[in-house]
Amino acid sequence: MRAFRAGLLVGCLLVGLCPPVEADPAPSSRDVKKAREAVRERSGELSRTTAELATARSRLDQLAAEVERLVEAYNGEVVRLGQAERAHAQARVRLTAAEAEVERARQDVALVATESYAGLGLTNPIVGMMTDRGGADGFLHRASVLEHLGGERSAILGRMRDAQEVATILRTQAGNAYAAQQEAAERARQARLAAEAAVAAQRRDTEELMTREQTLRRRVEAARGHAKSLARQREAALVAGGSAMGDLAANWALTQLGKPYVWAADGPETYDCSGLSMRAWERVGVRLDHWTGTQWTSGPHVPLDQLRRGDLLFFAHVTGDPSTIHHVGIYVGQDQMVHAPQTGDVVRVASIWRGDLVGATRPR
Repeated sequence: MRAFRAGLLVGCLLVGLCPPVEADPAPSSRDVKKAREAVRERSGELSRTTAELATARSRLDQLAAEVERLVEAYNGEVVRLGQAERAHAQARVRLTAAEAEVERARQDVALVATESYAGLGLTNPIVGMMTDRGGADGFLHRASVLEHLGGERSAILGRMRDAQEVATILRTQAGNAYAAQQEAAERARQARLAAEAAVAAQRRDTEELMTREQTLRRRVEAARGHAKSLARQREAALVAGGSAMGDLAANWALTQLGKPYVWAADGPETYDCSGLSMRAWERVGVRLDHWTGTQWTSGPHVPLDQLRRGDLLFFAHVTGDPSTIHHVGIYVGQDQMVHAPQTGDVVRVASIWRGDLVGATRPR
């Protein structure tokens, strides 16, 4: 029964000998480096785009302010155009009154001519003055005609002349002022339209940059996530590789069960404690000295609640003083270790829980 139990325990402890399920190859350090370089490149592109976006937004603000200025300028021209329209309408009223005055004066002149020059032909200067509508060749340049008239008649003709001059001036001023204001309003409208078009174009550019920035930000986050994932996978693979090495060391040590303890022996037929642990880790490519003193410092110290197969367990005369270590065993799982105990004994499995247990080391 005891032999059966021992065989069962060894069988359980040898589970590490079973080949692992084949897994995808772990990412290499080069893969991780390339992924991190991709993060840096995309972050740089994102930074450049963010700077461009800030410039575009600033430009958009400037253009929007300019549009507001031009819109207000246009509004001012529209107001002035309205004023010009009203002034033009008032000028037309005055022009109509002036033209009526011209007509009344013309009638008075006609009456004078009728009274004073009855029967004159149409070629007479007085008749020409009555029918003249102005112009370079009109009656205004025939001042000599006034010499034929005296007193009241001269005053009537002067009134007609003044009325025609006033009408001409009002007609010219009204037309010119209104036309000038229409041109100013049109220029303001065109400037406003051009500014609004510039704002619309800048807004499109800004929105495109915003979309690009959002896309790049997602790409950077994706690249960072990918790099972190590769780094975690590699770290896990390294840890798993270490675990595999520990499994192999523990499994090999279990194949040495029953071989006698001999002081300072390191195999292949006899062992002392540090000779067995040295040869076990040698099987997985880790070189250890044949001495518990340096084996204790051959790797990181491991808390006893985080032991993995292959870890080395150390025992000392004074548990608080590693310099008094005198024994080492190899952890094989289930709170058990394989070790070469002492003279007269053989390599065997035993519990790790002894009063002189100091701690554990994971060789590297």
